[in-house]
Amino acid sequence: MQNSKTVWGIGALGAVLCSMPAVAMDLTLADAVDKIVAESQDVKKADANVKKAQAQLSAANANRWVHVDGTASYMNMINVENPSKSNSITLPSTIGAMIDKSFEGQDIKLEIPDNILSMGVSASQPIYTFGKIGNAVKSVKAAIKMTESSRDLTMREVKYSAANVYWTAKMTDDIVKIAQADLKAARDARSSLTAAGRANRLNLVKIESDIASKEINLSDAEFNRDTAHRMLKILAGIDVDEEITLTDEFPKTFAAIDAGELKNTPQWDILNQQVQMYESKAKSSRAEYLPTLAATASYSYTAIGPEYDTMFEKRGSQSAYWGLALQMPIFHGGAIRANATIDAMDAEAAHQDLDKSKKMLTEEYNTAVLKYDHLRGNLETLENARNLASKAYQFSSERFAAGQTSALELAEASAGLYQLDIALLNAKYNILMSAESIKKLGE
Repeated sequence: MQNSKTVWGIGALGAVLCSMPAVAMDLTLADAVDKIVAESQDVKKADANVKKAQAQLSAANANRWVHVDGTASYMNMINVENPSKSNSITLPSTIGAMIDKSFEGQDIKLEIPDNILSMGVSASQPIYTFGKIGNAVKSVKAAIKMTESSRDLTMREVKYSAANVYWTAKMTDDIVKIAQADLKAARDARSSLTAAGRANRLNLVKIESDIASKEINLSDAEFNRDTAHRMLKILAGIDVDEEITLTDEFPKTFAAIDAGELKNTPQWDILNQQVQMYESKAKSSRAEYLPTLAATASYSYTAIGPEYDTMFEKRGSQSAYWGLALQMPIFHGGAIRANATIDAMDAEAAHQDLDKSKKMLTEEYNTAVLKYDHLRGNLETLENARNLASKAYQFSSERFAAGQTSALELAEASAGLYQLDIALLNAKYNILMSAESIKKLGE
């Protein structure tokens, strides 16, 4: 029997463990990006497209090699007049005598074998196709490079979105702290006003109104924080009930980015490979005008008998051949020319898309670099404005505590500081996302 003290000890330990608060998961930006990339359906689809393109290359290359086909068939001929018996024919005695004199004056009854078994194997090997297979393979290789570049583009987009979700959640964390501090300051002002014994109705009403407004701000901030955290956890594959702590902080300073000229991007790689793919397809289509030279070989075996179990008593007939075959298109109603034109026009459209993309993405990249520098330049001014607003609020708070100003002036100073705190936080977020845009476009 188990010792009762041991049982009580285990129960007490369980109660202590249950009462302990759950430890929040620390989540860095790098960890969040890795988790979101691992959970991304878009990345998984891009991986599947790469494997699909590689399988298509194997299928295209298979046209170069020997193709071997086998056939087998069994037939039972049915006597429609009397299905229970085999078909038969009667030869007149004159014909019988011609076959064998011993049959002279006798009719010959011949039973037609009604069981036929046929088996065979054939093989063909292309020798020269004038570029039909080779250009088709080149087209598929270009498609593989397209899917690989598309995967790279998808990865960049997912990483950018992951950073956006992380910094958005972090910003909502900081907004909650700002709103909490703003509400605390308003409540402290009310306490100092009532403690001094000089509260008048106008100041009390204004402070109570200000507190109510700040409580709403805090409630909205907490709701936005919870929403942003849920979205981050869903994308990262984290249980929505698990608490997380975002450990990366908004930087206090931002270094200059040495961004060179945009020379290449996954978008350009995709369009460039698309041009090559359609050009190779057009060449393959034009080659359909030319003949195809192939080696062929075949073997077949046929057994015939009146009964299935006696078919193989006598050796069946065999046949085989090998040789060269030349297939030459003569008239296909213009289909070959139409298909070649379609592929050529697709190549031209892709080339135009590539030229347009180079202009637009270069401008987007340069704008992102200029925006980053512009926001960095404004940050110092915004920080100075925020510091001045903090000093103004401090002065108003001290004057209010001394009874030298009204609650209206204190509320205006508090609102100005709150707005600049939010503006400064939003500016840092925009700088970070500008840097992520540069990385996404020109990494």
